[in-house]
Amino acid sequence: MSADERLQVQAWLADGLARRIEAAALRCGALPRDAQAAGEAARQVCEALASGHVCRGLGELTAFEGGPLGVQAWRASLLASGVVADGSAPGPLPPHPLVLDSGDRLYLARYHAYEQRLARRLLLASRAPVTHNASALARMRERLAELFAPPADSAGQQPSPSGAPAPSCTLTGEPAPDWQMLAAALACRSRLTVISGGPGTGKTTTVVALLACLLTEDPNCRIALAAPTGKAAARMLEALRERGARLPEALRAALPQQASTVHRLLGRRADGRFTHHASHPLVLDVLVVDEASMLDLSLAVHLLEAVPPHARIVLLGDRHQLAAVEAGAVFAELGSDPSLSPACRESLAVLTGMAAARIEPPLPTRPSPLRDAVVWFTRSYRFEAGSGIGQLARLVNEGACEALLEVLEAARPSHASAASPATPGTGAGEATPAVRWIEPAAPRSAPELGELLAPYHPYLQAVREAPRDIARAAAAFARHRVLCATRTGRRGLEEVNAALQARVRHALAAQDADPTGDWYLGRPAIVRSNDYGLQLYNGDIGLALPDEAGQLMVWFAAGGGGGFRAVAPARLPAHDTCLAMTVHQSQGSEFDSVALVLPEAPSPVLTRELVYTGLTRARSHVTVHASRQVLMQAVARQASRRGGLLARLEELA
Repeated sequence: MSADERLQVQAWLADGLARRIEAAALRCGALPRDAQAAGEAARQVCEALASGHVCRGLGELTAFEGGPLGVQAWRASLLASGVVADGSAPGPLPPHPLVLDSGDRLYLARYHAYEQRLARRLLLASRAPVTHNASALARMRERLAELFAPPADSAGQQPSPSGAPAPSCTLTGEPAPDWQMLAAALACRSRLTVISGGPGTGKTTTVVALLACLLTEDPNCRIALAAPTGKAAARMLEALRERGARLPEALRAALPQQASTVHRLLGRRADGRFTHHASHPLVLDVLVVDEASMLDLSLAVHLLEAVPPHARIVLLGDRHQLAAVEAGAVFAELGSDPSLSPACRESLAVLTGMAAARIEPPLPTRPSPLRDAVVWFTRSYRFEAGSGIGQLARLVNEGACEALLEVLEAARPSHASAASPATPGTGAGEATPAVRWIEPAAPRSAPELGELLAPYHPYLQAVREAPRDIARAAAAFARHRVLCATRTGRRGLEEVNAALQARVRHALAAQDADPTGDWYLGRPAIVRSNDYGLQLYNGDIGLALPDEAGQLMVWFAAGGGGGFRAVAPARLPAHDTCLAMTVHQSQGSEFDSVALVLPEAPSPVLTRELVYTGLTRARSHVTVHASRQVLMQAVARQASRRGGLLARLEELA
């Protein structure tokens, strides 16, 4: 379904809801003016949901002829309609289709209930600390000290099992607090821990240490790893194994051996319901969810309600990243307050050996009842503070447009050390700048295809030279990706993919058995819908390469023990070519190099969160294809999703 078709469907649904709400209000005896106001408000709430908002503020409602003007007039008219429940009133809410809370936020009743249910489950977890006897505390302190010992120095000390880097020093000369160690200790003493940090800030290292502590205490501890997409789950498991390789053999063997999507963990059924829920919970003691910023409100509710009350919940994500495609910005709201109470600091001091006075968290963006449950990781061990990608990411997050322009001006190809298009992974890495900025020749021009295609040359070479070497081709293809901000337009996903595909087919013409067909040797495809029978999930990427008999198959990473498995092209669920993908699709993935392509004109979808997410998918090199105007407007616009999860938490607290 195209973007225009989706908009038409959303408008049709909003119109239908408006008519039904207005008719229901009239049946309840409302005045025609109030019934019309309720219908129009319902339409606008439905439209807001389609844009990712959970609710609509009364002050944002668009006026209509003869309708109420101003927040108080809207409130009075809606509450008089007979179909809007007053969420500020004490006691259970009447079964009305709309709810208006005390903060003048208007909801469809289902989404208000989602917020209430999620807030209730979060508070249950955050207020149920785990107690340890003296011997257990001693073992935990010993394990944390071992896992977060400083790395080897010139005197020949052995590195710590976790490989954790030594914390930097403060101005007083004392080591800065090790927030990875503190986060692991916090999760040992709590049933809810939210860890927010950008790429390379040590979230996986912290989880390995946490699991090692829990497995030391209980070798039979049942641990589940999950992520919103199959790609993110696979990457999480791979990173966990890599970090866990430094652990003692017994602990390494006890680490989880698989990770799944959230939908698969919950047991998604054909009717859309889940096998696991509050009345039939998951069988686990610890749930670790990576890329939790991709959880929408509905999925977050169903997931956390399915976790048994005794279990620990650890949510990992990046509060600066794009929120979920569906309604809600759950992780950003949950991670808003990293405050720690004096009692919590004392407890962490006992576990880590740090002085409680030195455990000083950052100031919250907004106070939350979930204090003592949130940690922010701000130091990246992948990007140094002054490095190209790290510097760009920081300036984008701060909305520092002028400083960002200065950095990018120095990153134009004419100033860069490499005169030709960057081709990471071809042996020229020393001369390839970490950041490049390419402005379009004209405001409406398409991106330079030669620049976008050059980093794919190792992949094309692998397909030409050894088409049956699946591992070589997959590794080469995984190094680079073109990321588009939008789907349509000359610089959107559809046209960029088509243009790149034409170039790739031309480059592989000698191997293209059917130049008119959809499938060709080397075609990368991304799955767009889940197929549980084939064990293929939205976001999985496969490569079209021959099997031993010469038959063209689509090869996907097998997961688990590694390797690849083949699926016939005709059996694939809905899919697209994947030489380029949207920034949204790239969440949960990382590449050696990224080309970030912004559209030819400013758009409401362009925000600093989108730019930040695109930039930080790159490990080593990023090229920004954008005009100055479009890029600056995107960085200046901060995404804001309407929701009241923090208000629900405060009400229940």
